[in-house]
Amino acid sequence: MAKVVGALQDPSAEVLAEAAAAFGLLASSARLHIMWALSQGESDVTHLADRVGGALPAVSQHLAKLKLAGLVRARREGRRQVYYVDDPDIVTVVRVMVGQLTARESSAFSTSTPTARLREAGV
Repeated sequence: MAKVVGALQDPSAEVLAEAAAAFGLLASSARLHIMWALSQGESDVTHLADRVGGALPAVSQHLAKLKLAGLVRARREGRRQVYYVDDPDIVTVVRVMVGQLTARESSAFSTSTPTARLREAGV
């Protein structure tokens, strides 16, 4: 039975599991960087590898995982695959998270952020 807090109902176990899986995929800094790059516009694997500083085979494997999870799609353009994020909500989540952390990093309080405390604690 779902709990109701205020006007919001708790999500089902299935929805939470799916969200956790998506966040799990984005927990890799390499995959998050790829998603960030793709949130700026579509790209092929060669340009993505150059942009994120990864080896072509590794970026290709990351893209395959993101594609399998439904976070990224691809279309063929001649001999190359062009990757893109087809879900504006995923783009929003990535942009908000990275944007907030970037803003915090440039502030004077960057060492007191929750993520900095987690890193210091070894989490």
